[in-house]
Amino acid sequence: MSAHRVAPLLPPVQRPRFWPPATLWKHLGSHLLIPLILGAGMALAYLGAFHQPAPHDLPVAIVGEGPAAQVFAQTMNDKASTELDVTTVSTAAKARDLVEHQKLAAAYEVDGGHATIIVSTASSETVASAAQKIFLPIAYEQKLPVTVDDVRPTGVHDSTGQGLFFLMVALTVGSYAAAIAIAAVAGKLGIGWRVAISAATGLVIAGIGAVVAGPIFQVLNGNEWSIWLLASLYSFGIITIGVGLHPVLGRWTTPTLTILFVMLNITSCGGIFPQTMQPAFFAGLNTFWNGAAWLDAARSLTYFPGQVFGFDGLRLALWATAGVGLIAVTHLLSVRRRRIADESIAVTREEEESVVAA
Repeated sequence: MSAHRVAPLLPPVQRPRFWPPATLWKHLGSHLLIPLILGAGMALAYLGAFHQPAPHDLPVAIVGEGPAAQVFAQTMNDKASTELDVTTVSTAAKARDLVEHQKLAAAYEVDGGHATIIVSTASSETVASAAQKIFLPIAYEQKLPVTVDDVRPTGVHDSTGQGLFFLMVALTVGSYAAAIAIAAVAGKLGIGWRVAISAATGLVIAGIGAVVAGPIFQVLNGNEWSIWLLASLYSFGIITIGVGLHPVLGRWTTPTLTILFVMLNITSCGGIFPQTMQPAFFAGLNTFWNGAAWLDAARSLTYFPGQVFGFDGLRLALWATAGVGLIAVTHLLSVRRRRIADESIAVTREEEESVVAA
């Protein structure tokens, strides 16, 4: 009996496909969707807010009484009816007081053979520069020497007046990133614990910002404790909104927070250009968004002591209240097992990475 070996059958060799399968493209598209939305949103928001700043109804004044001052102010109003709101002020002392208390953006005084432009760089460096661009050509046309009187200058260690704005940016990024981190364990905790952890985290984030801006870089002019409390309320509002949204939005929470607190918040807060130099959409947001409220209140504490900022504090409190209310609503929906909310949604690695990217 002869034995014959049977050669094993080899599987057919598959040639590598040049074009990846459709499932790969679908998977890739789902991963790229959020970064593409963020990229497009950032471009639209930042360029839309900052690409062409121009004054609209900028309140300025001409110092003087009588027909000559009235005609001068009216002539400027006629030439720039939408850009400027020109009035007259009887004395230079009154003009300085109005600029110092942010009732006027700038004032122009001619006293004998000399012109003075009255500004406040602490209120807005960009507005002070815009005022000089408006009044310097007038002084040159009148052949008068010019002095710029800065009645409320910025701090010695914050020459551009942007320190508080960049502190707000740091608080914003830290707060919405913390919201995602808290949401990672939110399903295991009761509603009280979630609010308490959000508050404690807000205090820590605000404390870090206050230490960096205060003792390290000396931007806060000795108002570290007040700024810390104000920043804690701001941070708490952002964190609670993020924690409240996560059971509903899941992986879309990070882009939503980026839209709310980066694209719309940072661009409208007045840190680069004040409301009177913003496009209408962002100027409208400035009236009620939380970043503008925090920055206005922080400026009052730092550069305008004694100035009332109760409305700004109210806006911050309303945002924080909305965040706590959102946590309560999504908790009730999750308890009732509604499909719209699920507090047990896990934070994915992709979502954590998108926080860093944003």
